[in-house]
Amino acid sequence: MRTISSRHNPVVAAFRALAATPDPSGRRVLLDGAHLVGEALDAGLGFEVILVSASRGTAHTEAGRLARELEQRGLPLVEADDRAFDAVSPVRSPSGIAAIALRTAREPASLCERPDAFVLAIADVQDPGNVGALLRSAEAGGATGAFVTGGSANPFSWKSLRGSMGSALRLPVVTGLAPDQIMTEMRLAGMRTVASVPRGGADPDVVTWRGRVGLWIGGEGPGLADTLVERCDERVTIPMAPQVESLNAAVAGALLVYAARRQRT
Repeated sequence: MRTISSRHNPVVAAFRALAATPDPSGRRVLLDGAHLVGEALDAGLGFEVILVSASRGTAHTEAGRLARELEQRGLPLVEADDRAFDAVSPVRSPSGIAAIALRTAREPASLCERPDAFVLAIADVQDPGNVGALLRSAEAGGATGAFVTGGSANPFSWKSLRGSMGSALRLPVVTGLAPDQIMTEMRLAGMRTVASVPRGGADPDVVTWRGRVGLWIGGEGPGLADTLVERCDERVTIPMAPQVESLNAAVAGALLVYAARRQRT
């Protein structure tokens, strides 16, 4: 196994650059911790490089066990001393293993054309933890894909990936399209579009969720833009006590995904 000790090594620089500026396309993703690296392995992703800290690579820890498995598989594993590894990990308490994994980009039409398509469109959700949680709820609740658009956080940043707990590595996710382009793709596929709004929409249990459906979720503050709401076929509102203005975007998305699941399963 190759070993590095300098914080200025090109491998360290590659990790630091990706932590600071996530790949907009999501083709190269930074994974920190044994859980996410293991999820990427199980999902069949390729690896550009996997870095393990010297003190943990041989230890009887989850990171150590995973490192030995990766080495046995002949994957590109590099050992770093603790000082170099700490410069790589974006978290305060590094787990001892990190990787740059390689995703295959999805075509937008592939999300919309399947007969059972139930797709989230996440627009202007700026908090990476919320984006990750939405993708986690989407996968858990049976969604078949997601678009992330507008001013939303990058779903493949390390913070979003930690929030999704691996769902972003399995669920088909497309970025880089403007909301209008996504709406066009949905229309071409014959999807019915549903806008989540804080007031004035139908009860989630009244909406027809069967068939091809695109569910639009807006940002934490203003919600969906009026122009997007107007283009959707239907509006849905989660019932709330009068004194409550709105729900957290991730919570609202999870409730609506599971309202749809009750009909779709």
